Amino acid sequence: MRPLVLALLCVHLAVDAVGAAALAQPRAARGSATARMTCADAMNIVRREGDVVIAAGAAPERFVRDRSLCDLSEIAELRFVPTRDNPQCPIGYRCREPGFEEWNW
Repeated sequence: MRPLVLALLCVHLAVDAVGAAALAQPRAARGSATARMTCADAMNIVRREGDVVIAAGAAPERFVRDRSLCDLSEIAELRFVPTRDNPQCPIGYRCREPGFEEWNW
């Protein structure tokens, strides 16, 4: 991950954590960086950076802005992750190899 992205994400998360505690808002699951962001903030990070790794659940996951950032043999699958204000935020895409049954023969 690029150092600038990591630094911005850490600062953003620290500010959100302090703000959330001050407003006594309930927190989502531990370990998820997206659970502490708003949906718009999470989507903007992916849109701005194009290719970013964010902890959206138990493990970090790679999100991309569009199909052009995937390998030629991969497809882009829209991903929904929980955020502070939306339990199913369409944050961006995940690149993955299609299964045999997904090919158009």
